[in-house]
Formats: sequence, C-alpha cells, structure tokens
Amino acid sequence: MNSEILISEMQEDNWLEVSRIYKEGIETGLATFETEIPTWNSWDKSHLKECRFVASDHNKIFGWAALSPVSSRCVYGGVAEVSVYVSKHAWGNKIGEKLLLHLIEKSEKNGYWTLQSGILPDNKASIELHKKAGFRKIGYRERIGQLDGVWKDNILFERRSGIVGC
Repeated sequence: MNSEILISEMQEDNWLEVSRIYKEGIETGLATFETEIPTWNSWDKSHLKECRFVASDHNKIFGWAALSPVSSRCVYGGVAEVSVYVSKHAWGNKIGEKLLLHLIEKSEKNGYWTLQSGILPDNKASIELHKKAGFRKIGYRERIGQLDGVWKDNILFERRSGIVGC
C-alpha cells in the first residue's frame, strides 16, 4: 500500500469492496451487532448520501466511513451515527483516522452538530480512534444486544461540532 490514500465519495460501484470490508468487520465480532451484509439498496436507504466515503490507493479500497440518521424527527436532523470500517490488510496505516477526520469535516459542512458512535468495549482500536478525533465517552449501555447469543455492552461516544450548532 502506497502512502497516497485518496478519500472520495462512495459510489454504488464501490459496494463489492465496501461490503467485503464490512464483512471483515462483522467477522471480528468487535465492530457491529450485525451478522449479515445488507444489500446495496438496503444500506443506501439507511445512510446519508452526503456523508459516505471510501479510502483508496491505486483504485483499491482499504476502508469506508458513513453517517446514518439517529432519528426521523426533525429536531435530531443535525445528529448522526458514525460508521468507520478498515480492511484488516490496512490496519495500522491511519486509514481509519483519515476517514473519520474527513467524515467530521464533511458532516460539519452539511450542518451536522453532533456525531455519535456506539462501540463494543473490546474494540480498543475504535475507542482510541474516536477519542483522538475529539469524541468523548457519554455513557455505557449494559447488555444492550446479543451477538452470537452472548449479551454485549456498548459504549456511547459523542462529538459536538465547534462550528455548527454553537
């Protein structure tokens, strides 16, 4: 992998590689409560079109990031949930950091004042990534969901914009 990582808008034709990376995340048991990859149409409907990106090097995608709305209520229109996934072949190359910082910048340009993440406690890399990007721990949800029949906790992180909604 070259050090020239390009962050660009995710396109539908990126889905094959994006879903492969998503599958890797699912298989770790650390990234999500999801156990199956959604179809493009399902994923597309549940994520904000203005804030979805891929990180690539020479047309090979190594990671992706996207926002999804937290509620359909208008009062939460500036609040979104963060997803960041990096291929296991690119761990340790700061791709997650580049994606998350880009996502933050674009979210603010699109009027989002709060970003939130729910992270499984064993996902130490994601916790550190979010802290480094200015997220703070705001809560802890005990036994909030099951993964492979085992109850899991979830740590809630939040980042308030210093530009939007001040």
